[in-house]
Amino acid sequence: MLLFILQNFCGSIYAQDSASLSPTLSNKRKWLVAGGHAAMWTGTYFALDKAWYDGYEKRGFHLFDDGKEWNQMDKLGHVWTAYQLARASGTTWQWAGIKPSNATWLGGASAVAFQSIIELQDAYSDKWGFSWWDMASNVVGSGAYVAQQLSWGEQRIQVKMGYFPQDYPGELVSRRNELFGRGSIERILKDYNGQTYWASINLRSFMPETNIPRWLNLAVGYSSDLMVGGMDNTFTDENGELKNYNSTDRTKRVYLSADVDLTRIVTRSKFLRTIFFTINAIKIPAPAIELNTRRQLRLHAIHH
Repeated sequence: MLLFILQNFCGSIYAQDSASLSPTLSNKRKWLVAGGHAAMWTGTYFALDKAWYDGYEKRGFHLFDDGKEWNQMDKLGHVWTAYQLARASGTTWQWAGIKPSNATWLGGASAVAFQSIIELQDAYSDKWGFSWWDMASNVVGSGAYVAQQLSWGEQRIQVKMGYFPQDYPGELVSRRNELFGRGSIERILKDYNGQTYWASINLRSFMPETNIPRWLNLAVGYSSDLMVGGMDNTFTDENGELKNYNSTDRTKRVYLSADVDLTRIVTRSKFLRTIFFTINAIKIPAPAIELNTRRQLRLHAIHH
């Protein structure tokens, strides 16, 4: 939720011109942006500590190897979150009048710092632990923003997310609620079975001499579903009974689809530019071709 608040704020300033700031206004904006980042980091730490970690025992700093969990869907979630935070943060620093290259580095560093708050809380929680896989994913997401901005001055390959709610059989509803939450917003962020992560490639930016529409992207996606446990589909329910759903195949899926880079749609409306910047984190639903680990080739009329 905090990510989308930040995206919304950044979308509003994305529509503004920061090229002709006076030194006084620039200093004011720098303090505003720095203060906003500090407030978000602090607020996130206490909010997560209360809402997420308060019900679990604390212990000393320890490691947790979760590289094979959830068919790497959670790692792609880290990549997406860090990328979007870096994109949003870098925009705010540019708005503050920071030199573009420095604003890019600050955006990337801010994203990793923000994500590190969560990793450190994991490190002292008895249920989880510090994951080098998570940190590597955070750096990859942030680095994807920084590398493109420094190399091309734009984001030619965007990291996006799609979501479609999954229909769980009655005997797995309580397991779904335990793992992925009871509310729709919580499930969008936590239910790996309903998520798809995309690398959305802007075609015109790589082929500038063509007549391809500036906003048209080609997207490569990945998802995995039918997962009710991190490593496999066995778990212990609330009554202490061992449940085994390993007969249900945890299917990996790769997609090829069209997408839209909303930030490349030309408009004079600051309101529309704000909206486009914000929702560009989400893959536009479109037809898709799927290849999965069941050796099936499928065509989707619409995929998120």
